[in-house]
Parts: sequence; structure tokens; C-alpha cells
Amino acid sequence: MEARRLQGRVALVTGAASGLGYACSRRYAEEGAVVIGFDLQACADWDEIARAVAGSHLLIGDVCDLAATEAAVAEAVRAHGRLDVLLTAAGIAAGGPVHALPVEEWDRVQSVNLKGTFLSIKAALPAMMRQRSGSIITVASVEGIEGSEGGSSYNASKGGVILLTKNVAMDYGRLGVRANCICPGFIETPLFESVFGNELLAPYRERIREQHKLGRFGRPEEIAGAAFFLASDDSSFVTGQVLVVDGGYTAGHRFGFTELMGLE
Repeated sequence: MEARRLQGRVALVTGAASGLGYACSRRYAEEGAVVIGFDLQACADWDEIARAVAGSHLLIGDVCDLAATEAAVAEAVRAHGRLDVLLTAAGIAAGGPVHALPVEEWDRVQSVNLKGTFLSIKAALPAMMRQRSGSIITVASVEGIEGSEGGSSYNASKGGVILLTKNVAMDYGRLGVRANCICPGFIETPLFESVFGNELLAPYRERIREQHKLGRFGRPEEIAGAAFFLASDDSSFVTGQVLVVDGGYTAGHRFGFTELMGLE
């Protein structure tokens, strides 16, 4: 990997062992950043990132544990003197109609997706405040912008992430800390496959694909490109924003008139 535009910066990425978190970690390393990954599980592929930039490594820990997230930040600062980027990609997918949703399941989703994001930001802010700079990048979803059938707990958690991010941008902007949120469409990740990879949901998977106006699901590296932009100096005047990367999923409803107009 060739060090480029994030040379000399230090990034902490939660959910870094797979999916979007891994793709973003890899892109940051390709751009020269030291990457501290944080996840509940190990990842053999992380050796490539660790070899690419000295000091990069994957920590095992839980985003729902404030002491663990604070320890990860402390390690980054102790080893490298600063923390420039926080990317919160840790998350789980679950839901159901409200009347049938167990309270414990609601709590589990909010704990990982929303509380875990809050705790990661809370742990990172003191270091960024001291150095009067930093880019906080949260990962929500198009399902935090609009509803989806049976998505009660997941949608609520991701909607919360969006507004939390905006509040962080307002509260810490004068201290040089930026905060922005990426809302992916449906991206081909292990999390996506765990939900839509079974035969029962195959017809629904195709309907969802059709609602992406580019006619396909997204790739993790396409979200990593947006994450790189928000971590780089190219976004130095961007804060409090929701960057939707969804292949046109939220652009509007699709009924097939493009075929009638000869546009397919």
C-alpha cells in the first residue's frame, strides 16, 4: 500500500474486523494513516493493514463498554500523540413490528448502534478537544432517514445516530472538531448477507436492489471512499452533514417508466 493523503494521521475505527469498518480501515491505511481497529472479533485479513502502516493494529473490545473505548483512545494517543479521526462502523441489524418486538431486542439494538456510537464519541472527544482538531464520522443508514417495514428498532437507532452527529457538530465546531454522518444504502457486507442471504428473502432482496436507481447494491469500498473524503482536508469546511451514499435509493420511487421511455 502506498502512503498518501492521510500520512501522519491517526484513526480509530470501530467495527473494523469486517464489512464497512474493515473497508474503511483498509482505505485509511492505503492513504497513509495509522489505523487502530476496534471490534469484538479478530480478523486475519487485518494483518495486511498492520503491515501497511507501522503502528496499525486491531484491538478486541466492546463499543458498549465505555472503559474499553476510553482505553482504545488512550492507547492511540499514548503511542502516537494524537487522534485525528474516529469512524463508528460497529452495528447490528435486527427489528420487527413494535407489538411483537421483545424489549430485550430493542435494548440490544439501541445499545450497540446508538449507545455504542455515543460512547465512542464520548471517549474520543477529550483528545480532539485538547488538540483542537478532529473528524468524527458516524455510520448510520438510509433506514435512519426513512422508514422500512419491520425496521422499528434498527431505524430508530440509526435515526438517533444522525441527530447525535448533528449535535456533536454544533457543540464542538468552535474547538475545531468536525462531525458528519454517512448513510449507506444496502451494501454487500456480511451483515447484509446475514439478513438477506437466505432463500426465503430472495424475492425481497431483488425488490430492494431494484429501488437502487443504479440497479445494484453498493460495495464496501464505495462507502470507504466517502469515509476518506470526510477524514481528509478536502472536507475541511464540511460538518453537521449527512452524506447519503445509496445508489439513488432515496431519490424517489421507481415504477418502471424508464423502460417505457427507452432509458433501459
